Amino acid sequence: MRKDEIRLGVNIDHVATLRNVRGTNYPDPLMAANIVKEAGGDGITAHLREDRRHIVDQDISRLRHQNILPLNLEMAVTDEMQRIALDILPNAICLVPEKREERTTEGGLDVRKNIAGLRSFIEPVKQKKIRVSLFIEPNKKQIDAAKNIGADIIELHTGNFCDLYEKNDKSYMEVNKTIEEAAKYAAKLGLEVHAGHGLTTRSVRYIGKIPEIKELNIGHAIVSDSIFMGLKGAIQIMKQKIKESRS
Repeated sequence: MRKDEIRLGVNIDHVATLRNVRGTNYPDPLMAANIVKEAGGDGITAHLREDRRHIVDQDISRLRHQNILPLNLEMAVTDEMQRIALDILPNAICLVPEKREERTTEGGLDVRKNIAGLRSFIEPVKQKKIRVSLFIEPNKKQIDAAKNIGADIIELHTGNFCDLYEKNDKSYMEVNKTIEEAAKYAAKLGLEVHAGHGLTTRSVRYIGKIPEIKELNIGHAIVSDSIFMGLKGAIQIMKQKIKESRS
């Protein structure tokens, strides 16, 4: 991979969602992880929710045991999830806000309001050489707080940008500028910058242009496109669109 290329982490949650709808053992997230590797993906992202609505504990154990690609384990800031991270030892964890009634993650983690709690959560995790990422809004005060508590990475929430883009609301360009400025600011502080949420093959070209962003985590659009072109094809097209955004 060239120095200026962006890594693609593929979120496989919705492979598990489809499996769980019928209570079967297929489609298998582990098989999806193998296809991600075959298609040129750089990592696997999976969100182990407290209510286990899609990915379940056995999926995480199998993904970690097989070690197909680096595992980015998304989780809420709870004692249970801390224990799981310390037991599973993924490559990285990404801490996200979580509400039971939400369909998907709605906004970034409020780091400023929970500095003490987050610091106590991540200290033992970092001692195990697990990289810690915080899913936050593109806000300089949140970035400062992330740096303050010892995060290695921030993942900038692109959901608002993507919603506006899909509605053809031209204010998406203002939000894109905010993301660009936040990425630049975080990189200057020494944080690695990732981004994700809601990105499609159409909207990714804007976020992909931001040179400070080193990784994009994309799931729903890829799994949706896979219905029509297969998972391998959907990943390869997303990789190509990301590559084009940097050219």
